[in-house]
Amino acid sequence: MLNIAVLVSGGGSNLQALIDAAEAGKIDGRIVTVVSDRAGVFALERAKTHGIPWTVIPTKGNPDFDKQLLAHLKDHQVDLVVLAGFLSILSDEVIDAFAMKIINVHPSLIPSFCGGGYYGLRVHQAALDYGVKVTGATVHYVNNVVDGGEIILQKAVAVQSGDTPQSLQKRVMEEAEWIILPEAVAKICEERDVKHAKTCADQRI
Repeated sequence: MLNIAVLVSGGGSNLQALIDAAEAGKIDGRIVTVVSDRAGVFALERAKTHGIPWTVIPTKGNPDFDKQLLAHLKDHQVDLVVLAGFLSILSDEVIDAFAMKIINVHPSLIPSFCGGGYYGLRVHQAALDYGVKVTGATVHYVNNVVDGGEIILQKAVAVQSGDTPQSLQKRVMEEAEWIILPEAVAKICEERDVKHAKTCADQRI
């Protein structure tokens, strides 16, 4: 069973989707910590409600954020880091320490509307401005290029006439993000379990 850390910056709806999936037995992993880069966000209330340990490690005015985050993740023996609406950019130091062990959910079909500056409502405004008929969400591994890591899962969502950035954001969350993020975590947990079992079997031979 993998130890999972979820990094958040806001309301935590994607965190809730992960909690619900874990409590339903759909994920062979446990959320051992929730980390926010800002105090007072509702995501922390979600963690409290479900008895999940949480902490705040601010990025603003904190030159030691990366060291503090790494120490926290190592203290909790974290195997997988999930960025669920986490708005800060992780440093190369953190990414390299958890290579292929950090995933992110992005509210578009990468490579569209992604990279530096594309976050939150800005993504959905860009999709509407461009006039696309289909958007969606992507779960991908995090590497040293913003939104540039290997894609794990994607799900398309139709853009409707009269959509606003807010209505489109809500539909993308409900029809894509909340579905594929738990699925991606479950997939990774299963694959790691299989690899671990094979390694143990090989060592016994």
